Amino acid sequence: MAKKTTIYDIAKELNITVSTVSRALNNISTISESTREAVLEMAKKLNYRPNKVASSLTSGKTYIIGVLLPSAQIQFFASVIHSLEKYLKSFGYSTLLYQTNESLESEKDGISTLLEAQVDGIIASLSLETEEDISHFEKVKEEGKPLIIFDRTHDNLDAPVVKINDEQAGYLATKHLLDKGYRKIAYITTKHRIKIFRERYEGYQKALREAGISPNPSYAILGELTVEGGYTGTNNLLRLKDRPDAIIGGDDYVALGIIKALHEQHITPPSIGVIGFANQNFSEHIIPSLSTIDQQAIQMGKECAKLFLKIIERKHLEEKTMEPVILSPILLPRESTNRKS
Repeated sequence: MAKKTTIYDIAKELNITVSTVSRALNNISTISESTREAVLEMAKKLNYRPNKVASSLTSGKTYIIGVLLPSAQIQFFASVIHSLEKYLKSFGYSTLLYQTNESLESEKDGISTLLEAQVDGIIASLSLETEEDISHFEKVKEEGKPLIIFDRTHDNLDAPVVKINDEQAGYLATKHLLDKGYRKIAYITTKHRIKIFRERYEGYQKALREAGISPNPSYAILGELTVEGGYTGTNNLLRLKDRPDAIIGGDDYVALGIIKALHEQHITPPSIGVIGFANQNFSEHIIPSLSTIDQQAIQMGKECAKLFLKIIERKHLEEKTMEPVILSPILLPRESTNRKS
């Protein structure tokens, strides 16, 4: 059996100390870039594989971050994770992913699984079912692990946050429709009382009131954040005697269902305006192309990584004193709302 390469072998080849090799491999700032590059090059040449178990016993770190998210099939979350992993990798960290599939029980199992894996911290976005019970997240803090919540947050969860300004997102979507001349604007969103969706709805109401329009309760449809949810909600709206002239979808999948239902009734946006949230991959390519609110997924992932590194390096002694990272939503107007005002 071939002898496994160790940091001693790298040190011998480069004629430097073992401690210098160790610091270079762990990206310690006191090591010069030229030395770090030489160590990494030699490690690659000798096919060096770090012993993470031994390293964790010495440093108390596994250099693995647990990531808990509703679904990796949703492109927004996939983009956040891609950005997060890319940034953390440059600092020697790997990620361990757990999908909850929008289930509270699965979310609880995920927290237990990640803690049992001895991750150095957890970065999480809440499931749609996580409305009242957040006790499982307290276990993370009880074990002294950093906890960061992104996108879907909770009022009673005392942890650093990375998110967009969701009230502004709802406001932007509605104001855009108002500026295009729409006045009877409906809203199809989730029946679950998740904070980001509540805030978007509040932004919707704010924009209507600023325009002197009283929100119509008949125009608020609470259902599922799915294509089917948008489809069913739209059919209900079209049965109204005073039907809306524009519809906001709680996300782009809901908006896709809205457009499907409209097409079946031989209605093509923007004759009835449609806008969603998240800027999914398909949004730009369907016909008509979908207006949407970009939630800055790439930047959100990067900010989560940066915030985690600040906490893990103990640059902030108290996580609860850290200011939330609030990103600005970006309006992307496309054909589905391109009506002359």
